[in-house]
Amino acid sequence: MARQKSPREKGKVKMHRMFYKYQEGDNVTIVRDISFAANFPKRINGKIGKIVGKRGKFYIIELKDFNEIKHFIINPAHLKAVK
Repeated sequence: MARQKSPREKGKVKMHRMFYKYQEGDNVTIVRDISFAANFPKRINGKIGKIVGKRGKFYIIELKDFNEIKHFIINPAHLKAVK
């Protein structure tokens, strides 16, 4: 996992990720954006989960972690839609 952005990406915040509207049941992948503080474990970076609900501006993601189904509350800046 990269600890800093490449020189071309430095200082940029991808606003389209922040304002993208996800629906319940959508599949998303968790991709840590180092411009924002990530309040989730590093081990779930790159995993695919399902959106279960919304809490404020954050989304509740359900994914399988060590043979258990867990719920994580994640900023939309760290989410990417899966088709």
